[in-house]
Amino acid sequence: MDFLTLLVIYLCFVLAAVALLCACSGRKESFLARSVNGASQVLSFVIPTQLQSATRRVLHRLFHTRSCLFVVLHVALQAAVYGEYTWEVFVYCWELQFHLLLLLLPYLLLAGNMGCFILCSRANPGIITKSNHASLVKIYAYDGVLFQKGIVCPTCNMEKPARSKHCSFCSMCVHRFDHHCVWVNNCIGAFNAKYFFLYLFTLTAMAATIAIITAAFLLQVVLLSNMMRGSYIDDQGQERAVEILFLIQHLFLTFPRIVFMLGFVILLTLVLGAYCCFNLYLALTNQTSNEWYKSRRYGWSHHLTLQPHDRGVVYKNTYSKGVWMNLKEIFKPPTVLERKKK
Repeated sequence: MDFLTLLVIYLCFVLAAVALLCACSGRKESFLARSVNGASQVLSFVIPTQLQSATRRVLHRLFHTRSCLFVVLHVALQAAVYGEYTWEVFVYCWELQFHLLLLLLPYLLLAGNMGCFILCSRANPGIITKSNHASLVKIYAYDGVLFQKGIVCPTCNMEKPARSKHCSFCSMCVHRFDHHCVWVNNCIGAFNAKYFFLYLFTLTAMAATIAIITAAFLLQVVLLSNMMRGSYIDDQGQERAVEILFLIQHLFLTFPRIVFMLGFVILLTLVLGAYCCFNLYLALTNQTSNEWYKSRRYGWSHHLTLQPHDRGVVYKNTYSKGVWMNLKEIFKPPTVLERKKK
């Protein structure tokens, strides 16, 4: 069936793109990155050397240097989705007498998302310089496991404050470093984490809202056409009752761009929703992505102890101050004066 073939190709393309993005922009030690590296080693026997070198340079340029490419891609995808929503979905839903506020909600979320995007991409994430190093080093205590006192950054030639990390993309150390986000072309640190959290939340809400409105429109079309009670003639000439697969294929042939967009925003909602929940968990427990990943190397305990060498180090998050205080720290990062009052 042509529809199933097209659907499978579409899903494979999207999943392959997501896997490539995660592998190339993620940790070198991750399972996905190791799998991609293993596959590339196998393909290296059949791919010409010059093509391999060119591919490595392109991937390094895309995923390991600061570039506006993903920002442009981000804007292009939003423009494509909102163009289709405005050109077809909004018009059809207006004719079907959907509530105006519901139809305008995606545009309100878009305005908020673009504001958070600009603030997150333009804000100083917490760049550590020689002028502010002395004050930033006093904000967080070293836990002795993930962050050791006396470690000097060989690039910045400064002692690393607790919870900081050197970003290879930006070539600078960042206070309370979380990760480098290629979609906003900036590091996520202490001073723009709140903007990133709101950006991620509004982006997820945008995708979910468009998916719900589009699905409601298609459902309304099915109900008004009374299609579920109909029948069709299959390839063998036999009459069959309308099934879900036939219904989806019919909607795809009738509204191809709308169904294609719906599949994309549903997948986007699931991926962004999972990542949003993960970031909410990190915020409520006062962790960063960098700290969460590094803590996976150690076990968890209610007390921070140094075990015998054969058992290794047991790690406990010493920066958590309770759910409310942890969430407050995202939107109001602590300063040296606040820490002294405690």
